[in-house]
Amino acid sequence: MQDTEESRRMFIKAAAMAGVGVALSPFPVWGSTPANDQIKVGLVGCGGRGSGAAAQALAADKGVVIWAMADAFRDRLDSSLGNLLKDEKNKDRVLVPSDRQFVGLDAIDQLLPLVDVVLLCSTPSFRPRQLAKAVAAGKHIFCEKPVCVDSVGYRSVQESVRGAREKGLSLVSGFCWRSAGPERAIYGEILGGRLGEVVGISATYLTGPLGTKARQSGWSDFDFQLRNWQHFAWLSGDHLVEQAVHSVDKINWAMGGRHPTKCTGIGSRYCREDVPERGDIYDNFSVIYEYENGPRCVLTTRQQANCYNNNDDWINGTKGYAWVNGWGPTHWIKDYSGKTIWSYPKDGSTPDMYQVEHDTLFKSIRDRRPVNEGEFMADSCLMAIMGRMSAYSGQQVTWDEAATSGEDLTPSSLSDPMPVQKAPKPGAMS
Repeated sequence: MQDTEESRRMFIKAAAMAGVGVALSPFPVWGSTPANDQIKVGLVGCGGRGSGAAAQALAADKGVVIWAMADAFRDRLDSSLGNLLKDEKNKDRVLVPSDRQFVGLDAIDQLLPLVDVVLLCSTPSFRPRQLAKAVAAGKHIFCEKPVCVDSVGYRSVQESVRGAREKGLSLVSGFCWRSAGPERAIYGEILGGRLGEVVGISATYLTGPLGTKARQSGWSDFDFQLRNWQHFAWLSGDHLVEQAVHSVDKINWAMGGRHPTKCTGIGSRYCREDVPERGDIYDNFSVIYEYENGPRCVLTTRQQANCYNNNDDWINGTKGYAWVNGWGPTHWIKDYSGKTIWSYPKDGSTPDMYQVEHDTLFKSIRDRRPVNEGEFMADSCLMAIMGRMSAYSGQQVTWDEAATSGEDLTPSSLSDPMPVQKAPKPGAMS
C-alpha cells in the first residue's frame, strides 16, 4: 500500500510539473492531420490576446501559417493583421488575403473549413458555442480563458471536451500559469506531498480597473457593450470569472482537481464610476470555497484604482506552508518551524508561459499525441462562476447547484434597445 501511494503521488507530481493536473491524455487516436508540413491556423478574436496567440503560434512551429482570421469588428481584424505583418521574422507566414478575412459574430463558420488549428480568443460569452463548432469540425484548438461565463456554457464545454477526446483532438487552454516553469515546479512539490495534505489556501488578485471605450456615432447598443465587454457580466462573467479565474485555477490545481462542495461569496460595486461603459459588474469579491473533510480556500479580488495591488497564493498543509508569488517569481515551502525546505532555484528557467502554451499545442500535433486540458479548464471556470453566483445572490451555492443551474447570462435579444443593467443587489435576487 505504501508503494502504491508513493507511486500515485509521483504520478500526480509529474502531471503537475507538466502543467496538466491529472488530465494527461492516454488516447492514441488522432484528429485532423495537416496535408503536408504546413499547419494552417485560424485566429478567431483579433484583440490583444488573440494577436499575441497568433504570434506565439508562429514562434512555436516553423510550419505554422496564419491562414485565416475572424472577428466581430473589421477594424480589430485589420489592426491585428497589420501588427502581425510588421514582424519581419514571420510576416512571410502570415497568409491572410481578403477572401480569408471574415467579419461578424458567425465568422467562425467561414473560417473553420479552411484551417487545421483554431485559436479561440474572442469574447468569453461566445466561447462555448465556438468551441463546440471547432470540435464538430475536427480542429485542434487553443482556447483562451475563461471558456464559459455561466452554467449553461459550462455544460456545453463539458460536451465539447468529451468530443475532443473522442476525436483525438488537442485542446490546450489559456490558463497560462499552468505553463509557467516556477508554478509547475512548486505545484509539483505540493501535489507530490511536500506539504502533506492541503488544508487551506488564501489567494489574492488585487489590481486596478481595466480601460473603457467611449461610445461612438453609429454604434448600436450591442456594439457598445461588445467594445467594452470586460465590464458587462453577460459578456465577461464579471472580473472574478474573466480575470481572477487565474487564481481560482491555481486553487483548483493545488487541490488536485477536487471539486469544492460549496462556496460563500460576497462582493459589491463600490468604486466603479456610474457611467454606461463601466457596465454592470462588481469591483470586489471575496469567496470561501469549502471542500469535503474540512479544507477551506479563500479568494479575494478587486479592481479598484489607487489601491495596493497583489497577486499571490498562500497554501497550508499538514506538514508546512507555501508561498506562490508569480510576480517574483518567489516561490518557497517552509515547515512549521520556519525552516525553508524547498525554494524555486534562483537560476531556474522561466520561459515565457504564453509561448509554452503554444509550444505544447503544436508539439502534440507534430507528435500525434493529443493533449486535452479541458477538465480543469472547465472546472476552474465553474468554480469562479459559482463564486459570482453566491456573491450576486447573497446565498451559499453548492457545486451541484452551479453545475446543474439553468443560469444563462446571454440576453434574449441582441438588438436595440439593450439597456445597461444595474449591478445585482445581494439578497434581492429571486
